Amino acid sequence: MTDTTETGRLNLDWATTLAAGLAAAGVRDIVISPGSRSTPLTLACLRQPALRCTVIVDERSAAWFALGRVRAEGRPVALIGTSGTAPANWLPAVIEANQSRLPLLLLSADRPPELQQCGANQTIDQQQLFAGQLRAFHAPGAPFAGFSRSWLQQLAAQAVAETRWPLAGPVHINLAFREPLLPADPEVMPGTVMSAPPPEVFAPMLVPDGRGIARLADRLSGRAGVIVCGGGIQSDGFAAAVDALATALACPVLADPHSGLRFGPHPSAHLCVAHERWLRDAGQRAALRPAWVLRFGEMPVTRTLQTYLADCTEHYIVTANGRWPDPLHSTRILLRGDERLVCEHLAGTISAQAPASWMTGFRAAEAAAAAEQPASAEGRLFSILCDTLPDGSRLFCGNSLPIRELAAWSGGSRRHLVIHANRGASGIDGNIATAAGIAESVPTVAVIGDLTAQHDLGSLVLMRERPLVVIVVNNGGGGIFDYLPPARLPEYETGWRTPQQLHFDHAAATFGLPYLATENPETAAAAARDCLGSRSSLLIELALG
Repeated sequence: MTDTTETGRLNLDWATTLAAGLAAAGVRDIVISPGSRSTPLTLACLRQPALRCTVIVDERSAAWFALGRVRAEGRPVALIGTSGTAPANWLPAVIEANQSRLPLLLLSADRPPELQQCGANQTIDQQQLFAGQLRAFHAPGAPFAGFSRSWLQQLAAQAVAETRWPLAGPVHINLAFREPLLPADPEVMPGTVMSAPPPEVFAPMLVPDGRGIARLADRLSGRAGVIVCGGGIQSDGFAAAVDALATALACPVLADPHSGLRFGPHPSAHLCVAHERWLRDAGQRAALRPAWVLRFGEMPVTRTLQTYLADCTEHYIVTANGRWPDPLHSTRILLRGDERLVCEHLAGTISAQAPASWMTGFRAAEAAAAAEQPASAEGRLFSILCDTLPDGSRLFCGNSLPIRELAAWSGGSRRHLVIHANRGASGIDGNIATAAGIAESVPTVAVIGDLTAQHDLGSLVLMRERPLVVIVVNNGGGGIFDYLPPARLPEYETGWRTPQQLHFDHAAATFGLPYLATENPETAAAAARDCLGSRSSLLIELALG
């Protein structure tokens, strides 16, 4: 066997061993962007029966699609890309994975050491591509003769585990391959049997400190306060546990739309879902000003709720991860622990409820808001969608104006509707691709703005053959800026509103998608509901001016 044949066989053997290790560690989804240097790894994964491979040409779309898969399935997803600028296109999605604590495994192919720092084509320093965004980085070097299969498969298991704990997020493995990339007879695959049983990895459940529970219960008992729940809470059974805690405290639960609390069969006697509207009234904010705030999850979406919270200087925060989640700088106690366990321990320790009149004001405000009808088209759209989407559907919401309208008008019910949003960095990039990744598992409706759609236009190709409806709210540019200081500037329309002249009907035709244009939110919502029922795709343009 010649040296070149040996190199190609070694590459494929190495990649096949790694792919088997990933599958054994629990990876089920691989998102691949075609390339030359990544050939051994791509081939190994395509031929690994335990891995489901999705091939997406655009690395940027591929990364956001992978995040959608993570959101839908709740387990690590791997990306494969070739050398050079290809993996650099992952960066926006890597930032989102970092901020949102999503387990994403990055497998970048690279040139071997002898081609680094010497002007070789398609060769860059890939070891610092994602600096500051990763949980771990591994560079095992180019495949070498006599490598330990057990070591490489343990590396795969370690990397997968690092995407989950102690803080979920992205992990990068940079894999160098020498040419020839494949043997002369690539049809003959090396064995894929695990060299040893894969390690079983069990992450701990963070039990709250008893002294912290006692101190917090003492601060909360008998006083008028509010529980605020944002996104990112991944504790099983949290919804029922926080309702029981609210009962013990006789206080309301203000739930963000992506908290997972507004929809589902869990108890919701203390739940407030319309606070975005009634808190806009200064009189209501003053009348319902809390003595304390107990917050779970990420910071709330809207400035309205953030302003309400900022008026209270006594904040208590519960988190199960190591970050410091307090941009208001008002923390009195930070209690680390599993959110459900904290609720259960607290509920059993609370010594007195809030005054009987405290909940009355919140219930009255919610009842009055329930009788209101949305004045805006976006509000009507979200109200209808959240009322009528089939049970078990997913709703993906874009940032800027849509997420704020959703916060105001989603309502809540015992139906099973899961709401997703890329709120880690709150960007407008990659929204269509993320929704497509979710729709790979569950019928999904995405509501996004026209600039958000334009930003990710190439990902329309991912809608084909997936049960995904994308509703583009075309309000002539960046509508969120109408509510921000730049709106007063003479350069506002040029520099911020930026109305576009994009024809979404042409875009739909380019990607072979059915298309509907309407000015009626009711028509858009009905079409979305019918489309999900038939598990098909549709691009809807809701034109608002």
